[in-house]
Amino acid sequence: MRIILTGGGTGGHLFPLIAVAKKLKEKLGPEAEFLYIGSGAPMEREAMEKEGIPVKNVKSGKLRRYFSLKNVTDAFRIPVGIVQSLWILLRFMPDAVFSKGGFASVPIVIAAWIYRIPVLIHESDAIAGLANEISAKFAKRIAVSYPSAKKYFPEKKTAVIGTPVREDIIGGDPAAGRAQFFLTQSKPTVLVLGGSQGSQIINGAIVRVLPRLLQRAQVIHQTGADNYERVVHEAAEYGIKAGREGYVAIPFLDTETLRNAFAVCDLVVSRAGANFISEIAANGKPAILIPLGTAANDHQRMNAHDISQVGGALVLEESNLGEHILLQKIEKILDDKELANSMAEKMKTFYHPNADEVIANGVIEMI
Repeated sequence: MRIILTGGGTGGHLFPLIAVAKKLKEKLGPEAEFLYIGSGAPMEREAMEKEGIPVKNVKSGKLRRYFSLKNVTDAFRIPVGIVQSLWILLRFMPDAVFSKGGFASVPIVIAAWIYRIPVLIHESDAIAGLANEISAKFAKRIAVSYPSAKKYFPEKKTAVIGTPVREDIIGGDPAAGRAQFFLTQSKPTVLVLGGSQGSQIINGAIVRVLPRLLQRAQVIHQTGADNYERVVHEAAEYGIKAGREGYVAIPFLDTETLRNAFAVCDLVVSRAGANFISEIAANGKPAILIPLGTAANDHQRMNAHDISQVGGALVLEESNLGEHILLQKIEKILDDKELANSMAEKMKTFYHPNADEVIANGVIEMI
């Protein structure tokens, strides 16, 4: 069996792809071959090579719902990407394609349709991305994470499956986490996640509340590689040295580190990307979600809205991210165990533990 994987170059696309690929390897055996086709983002090659999956890149034009002169130049990149995809697929000749969406995936999906290679696409967000809306016309099966996303796709070939979650970020050891991050048991711990690239807005808000927050809690702060030095410097201006006094700043949490960070934390402050939400849900933690204001199609706000409606998280808009309200929301959850436990249980309902297996079975059944 030969399987093509494709998607955008962010953790939100790559980690679910890897989760499904691992399940496919279990089911198809060691003789199965995989190939990832992406946009050329460095994170893609790094993530896939760790899994032993070769990587190819194609030209791709970003799809925008709003007016931009870049739409003109990008329109010429898409046909080039389709031709490149046709050549790669002709040489590899896969039995099926699994696409996570994102603008880089569209040329591959179209090329697969031309060759009559079956395609399964997955939409993680509560509102469909434009790339997946286009790809749906060429897909044989469509999986979605939120019931609200079903309305964007043909009903007969769409099913609510959930988001595949990496199994190795679940079931961490709190004791190992405390040792790893030099934390104590006497204070609760807040885990801050700004996405795989970090978030300057969240970083700044957290640093500003650190002097008061550290009086009653500890903080594990994923800053993003590009923001780490700035965060450490700004914290120092408040008299806080990273690595001391219960404040741990780290550029990026790898799988094992994130696993233990989830295990030891009592609350997560995070962006509202579908992948992070699924990982928070898998670990059963209450959350404060801060949607990315510039997210395409406002999908993070819709994700957060769906979670908050059932009581699994509190939502703060970027425009309302003042230090007083952020600290107030954090303290509200930390000070009310009953509320925190209720939020954690409701958040768990967004975890679908067999999503990777269901999607893997769906890919195999198409062949």
